[in-house]
Parts: sequence; C-alpha cells; structure tokens
Amino acid sequence: MLLNWTVMILYNYFSAMFVGPGYVPLGWTPEKSQDCMYLQYCKVCQSYKAPRSHHCRKCNRCVMKMDHHCPWINNCCGYQNHASFTLFLLLAPLGCIHASFIFVMTMYTQLYNRISFGWSSVKIDMSAAKRDPRPIIPFGLSAFAASLFALGLALGTTIAVGMLFIIQMKVILTNKTSIESWIEEKAKDRIQYYQTGETFIFPYDTGSKWKNFKQVFTWSGIPEGDGLDWPVRDGCHQYSLTIEQLKQKADKRVRSVRYRATEDYSGVCCPLTKGVKTFFTTPCTEEPRIALSKGDLVLATRGLKHWMYGEKILDSAADGGIRERGWFPRKCVEKYQCDSETDQPVDEEKKNR
Repeated sequence: MLLNWTVMILYNYFSAMFVGPGYVPLGWTPEKSQDCMYLQYCKVCQSYKAPRSHHCRKCNRCVMKMDHHCPWINNCCGYQNHASFTLFLLLAPLGCIHASFIFVMTMYTQLYNRISFGWSSVKIDMSAAKRDPRPIIPFGLSAFAASLFALGLALGTTIAVGMLFIIQMKVILTNKTSIESWIEEKAKDRIQYYQTGETFIFPYDTGSKWKNFKQVFTWSGIPEGDGLDWPVRDGCHQYSLTIEQLKQKADKRVRSVRYRATEDYSGVCCPLTKGVKTFFTTPCTEEPRIALSKGDLVLATRGLKHWMYGEKILDSAADGGIRERGWFPRKCVEKYQCDSETDQPVDEEKKNR
C-alpha cells in the first residue's frame, strides 16, 4: 500500500512539473480583430493575453488560466496541470496519514514490550523485547528516534499540504483562480470607490460545483476546452473579466504617483543602510525589489508605511519594452512635481502660483 501511495504521488508530482500549465502561443491574437480592444497586450511574449491568462515573471511566458507559480514544482499551476497538482496535494496527505498510523503503532507495540512497571518506577529497556518472537528489524534507540522524527514530518506534511488541497478545491469548485479572486475584490473596491452603480459578476462560475469540477477533472485526464476560449454564465460577456482588468489598469494609472529617487538602493531584500524599521518591515512576498539610482523616476501604485511598490520609468526605445517593477524603500524617494502637459519639473514660480 505504501508503494502504491509513493507511485501515485510521484506520478502526479512529475506530471504537474513536466506537463506544465500550458502557455499562450507566441504572437497569439483573437480570431476577430475587433476583440483586441478587450485584451491586454504582452510586450514580452509579443502577443495578446487570452482570457484568464497572466504573464509569469519566473516562467517568462503568458500562462493559460494561471493560478500561481509553485516553487515546489518549479512551474506554474494552470490550465493543463491543475488536475495533477490537486491530486498530488490530495495523495500526499493520505500517504502521510497511512505512514503516521504505521509509525504510531510500531512505537506503541515496541515500547509496550519493553516497559516494566516496578513498585516505585517505570523502566524502559530499549536493548531487546521481552516477548518472543523477536522483531525482524531491531528496534533500538536510534530506530525510535528516527520513527519519532519521521512521524513529525508526516504530521507536518499532512497539515500543510492538506490546507493547500482545501484551497485548491475551493478554486476548482468556484472556477475562480487565486488571481481572479484578487481581481474580483479589486472590482468591488473600484465600484465602491467611484460609486458607479455597476455590478460585477464573475463570468466563469457556471453556478454548479459539479460542472466546475468537470472542467478540471475528466476521465481522459485532459481538461475541457483549449485554454483560450471559456464558457461563460448567462448574462456575461466573453471578455467581461478582461474588460474589468483594463478598467483597473486605467484606474491604477490615474491613482499612481510619480516619485524621484534621492538615494541609491541596490535592490536587496533587507537593506541595513535604510534604517532599522525599513529592515524589519520588508514585505513578505515573492515580488521582486528594484534597484534605484539617484535621479531615477518611479511610478508608485501602492505602498506600506516604509516600503512602496511601483514601476521604474524607463526609455522604452532603449530598454526594448522591458518593465522593471518591484518594491523599494520609501526613504529613498520623494514626490516628483512635474507639469502634466510638458512632463517637465515644476519650478519655484509654478509652485508658488
């Protein structure tokens, strides 16, 4: 039984790793040219982003139905490998529960045979069992320590991976990836902030958990669809989500603030030279840091008390369209006053007026 668990766990693990999530073809455009207005364009892949796809900085490709980038499989979890990844998250805790049961029963039976109760003390003889026949594999002090350590690993894996499995099942049953859940939350905030009176309905939830489940898990092992076109619920547009993404992107540009670097920053995760508070409040995220030189311009989109996140303003002709985004210390920058029409710094006369 343990061999069966091992084979099934490794099969799904390597399937999720090597099959991959599926990538949007390079240079992809929708069949109808007028639909391009509803989609974002990826400068790196030189193609439009298909519905539900997102560009992964680590894979350096646009991933179909991207949920997240998993460092444990060194790949993204998306359209093609979502089922294998979820089965791995299910089978690993089940195998660990089985192993934990074996460890517990082994330690219980072996210790029970070695315990002797006296009038004033309890003694444990780890040298040999009192009962015959003797075990095939000697169970001494080292075996007991190894079994106890393995039991701790098995229980820890069961809890940690089991929680990830619950999260992925929620994603599958609602047909809503982690990124799409974040987009939906931002849509609600945008509507509430501007009081537009809109009602955003997530278009890919069919309303039936069983139908959502069957989009990922099929008898053939191949998920439904082609990863580019998706069925939507009644009353929703094929590009409802991408249109909302474009609105949020435009809103982010409006609400972003331009800053100028006043100090050099090397891009390290925890800078010692930028103050104790900056060092201990570094953002706990996989998002990168960007190196700054004095005089660089940054367009900040969000921030914390001692850190900010934004995009460095570069010469698009010189950098080939590559974007540099990430976190940087708030201490290194100051607000940059400029004329919105000429994009030139505001002089003292304009400030006074």
